Amino acid sequence: MDSSELYNAKQQFILGAYQSVIDLTLPSPNAPDYTPLLIYKARAHIAQDKPEAALALIPESEDVALRAVAALARYVGAADDAAGEAALEELRDLCVEIEGEDAGAPRERWLVRVLAGTAFARAGEVEEALETLAAGSNRENMEAVAVVVQVYLAIHRPDLARKEFEAAKRWSEDDLLLQLVEASISLVTGSDAYSDCNSFYTEQLANPSLSSPHLLTARGVTRILQGEIPAAKSDFEEVQAKDAETLAAMVVAAGLSREKGSEAEAEQLWSQLSSQYPSFPMVKDVTEKADLFDELAAKFDVPPPVTAAA
Repeated sequence: MDSSELYNAKQQFILGAYQSVIDLTLPSPNAPDYTPLLIYKARAHIAQDKPEAALALIPESEDVALRAVAALARYVGAADDAAGEAALEELRDLCVEIEGEDAGAPRERWLVRVLAGTAFARAGEVEEALETLAAGSNRENMEAVAVVVQVYLAIHRPDLARKEFEAAKRWSEDDLLLQLVEASISLVTGSDAYSDCNSFYTEQLANPSLSSPHLLTARGVTRILQGEIPAAKSDFEEVQAKDAETLAAMVVAAGLSREKGSEAEAEQLWSQLSSQYPSFPMVKDVTEKADLFDELAAKFDVPPPVTAAA
């Protein structure tokens, strides 16, 4: 059974309260919780797109989970395709290694799969990610299910995401992750007019010990989808350090707002988002479409104006 410190770190990480996890004080290296807490801190740094900080935490070790976290950090922070592929190969090797008889406890083996599957999904290797995470046959690890669901939602297969969730309900005891997965599916599909996900986010945000920009942004998105633009903007304003997801949601909210000056606000936010996060999917998509429009417009000959006959 997990200690209270490890349990709280896990809950904070699951709910996206990454800074709270980063701020945790690690116990003595000899303590049983040292390595699990260290891994959560490193993963929180990676989630905040600070792979260098994660690598600075991780010592040289034969521990497969620590090596997998380091490999994921190297992938996220890769300066070029070659470095990224090298990190992916390292994760593939670790996935083979954990199949051995002396590869550690099941918990560590599943963590390697989750970290590797996350990297493969980010790299666009969807089939490899799903195979690594044992999609459709996993009856042991809820975090792997949560990543599988996110992969299915990302490739526009909410039916498969729902199937994975329904199967997990029959064996999982992790109520929080189950609720989070259900909320994610609700957010994408709009089931119950987004009330399920809105209720979940609101319930978690009511916890005075939780500070999660991720949850605030998620609830703000549900409010946009419900047509509650002022309430959505209020959520975004509460987020202190605004990441790419929050800025993107703020662009949409400003664009839909009827308030005076909202158009200028949307343009300013878009400029901030596109300059700070040029590789964010929304920025890449809009930029590609704008370039395509310019390309097609350049090929279009405007006919001379028609003059009336005398």
